[in-house]
Amino acid sequence: MVMRTFASLIPKVNPVVPGCPTPTLTQYIRDAAIRVCERTLAWRHQIPLFNLLPGVHEYPYAVPVDTQCHAVFSALLNDSPLEILTLEQAVEKYPKWVDLYSGESPETVWGLTNPTPYNTAQFNAAQYNPNETYVLPEAVIADGSQPRSLCQLSPNRYTVLPLPDDATYQMRMFVALKPTRLASGMDDGLFDELEDSIVHGALQHLLLIPNSAWSDKELAAYHARQYLFHITERRARANIGNARGTVRVKFPSFGA
Repeated sequence: MVMRTFASLIPKVNPVVPGCPTPTLTQYIRDAAIRVCERTLAWRHQIPLFNLLPGVHEYPYAVPVDTQCHAVFSALLNDSPLEILTLEQAVEKYPKWVDLYSGESPETVWGLTNPTPYNTAQFNAAQYNPNETYVLPEAVIADGSQPRSLCQLSPNRYTVLPLPDDATYQMRMFVALKPTRLASGMDDGLFDELEDSIVHGALQHLLLIPNSAWSDKELAAYHARQYLFHITERRARANIGNARGTVRVKFPSFGA
């Protein structure tokens, strides 16, 4: 993924707010990019296929560096959609909730697996010192079955419910991304699409900084209107994509 820096917009923003320090410009441009991504859901990403682990219910979003998952469009388990629930809906539907490895202790989780030869007196001449094959105790998946739902407890992690058993479950996810607060840039193709929205979004807030030489409430109001117009248009374009369907009119049928 080719990245474009937020600082690349400074020449376009700076003439409207002359004298504004470069770090401040970069910060406000980044903040505007985050807000635009949140409101348009235009930065879309397919998380690479991965398998759920038996007895493990919580997972991090596997997203690119310096990005954060803002919304989940779809989650497919073995090509079948999972039900995406709010936390309140998930607690109501699964009041027992789930515990890692069915709540078993580490001693139980690793109890059937032979210990590794590390830190022993006997020299291990095997190449790369391979580990012993993990043996899954039945107690670890005692509460497990096929997951049917997904919900979120924290911004960077999600939970599948019920707890996965030892069957093979392959996940495919489609999410909307946004930059993190420490990001220096974002995907260049998307940046080009959202540039006007980001510029107006940054300027509407920069022009309202109190006691600054460039403060201008009327100009800030103008950029706020332009910002709203552009994010509405970008959100609509993100939903439609490049597809252009044929418009058809169907008249309602009336009974005799």
